Amino acid sequence: MATKKKSTKTMGGRTPARKKTAGKKAPTGKGKAPARKAPARKKATLKPPARKKAKLPAALAQKAGPAENPAAKALAHRIAQLLLDKKAEDVVILDVRGMTSYADYFVIASAESDRQVSAMAENVQVQLKTGEEVQRPIGTEGLETGQWVLLDYGEVVAHLFLTDLRAHYDLEGLWADAAREKVA
Repeated sequence: MATKKKSTKTMGGRTPARKKTAGKKAPTGKGKAPARKAPARKKATLKPPARKKAKLPAALAQKAGPAENPAAKALAHRIAQLLLDKKAEDVVILDVRGMTSYADYFVIASAESDRQVSAMAENVQVQLKTGEEVQRPIGTEGLETGQWVLLDYGEVVAHLFLTDLRAHYDLEGLWADAAREKVA
């Protein structure tokens, strides 16, 4: 069976360009107009169904704070009193339970000279080593310089500053959310 080749008319050696139709069918010779497409619709974004919050009993709905630690609180007050015995200024106890994993209370105090800061730190260490309950610090820092002395007693950390350095480092501002107790 022989096939016939379609002949194309050329215009100066070129074939005429055909118009491309995007998905449209050529109209049939029956006189009907081509069917119109429906306008494109925007895809609706699906939102997850709203969940209803389960109501808890009033006792459970209140936020349960960290457990009270009376031994740590007593130690913090004892350290604060020992600092006051050496004329510490502006002694503050910060309750950082639930805010930090390494301590429950911070005791912050300041003094006017590095010798006084060192004397306060030495008094706290000596007095806590003697007595009914012997307390030894886990770590100490800054005893050599006496500008910022840190005494770490586990659940209680004491920060003893020169007055200018205390204002510079502003630990109270850093722990602004912590409950504070000024000791006089």
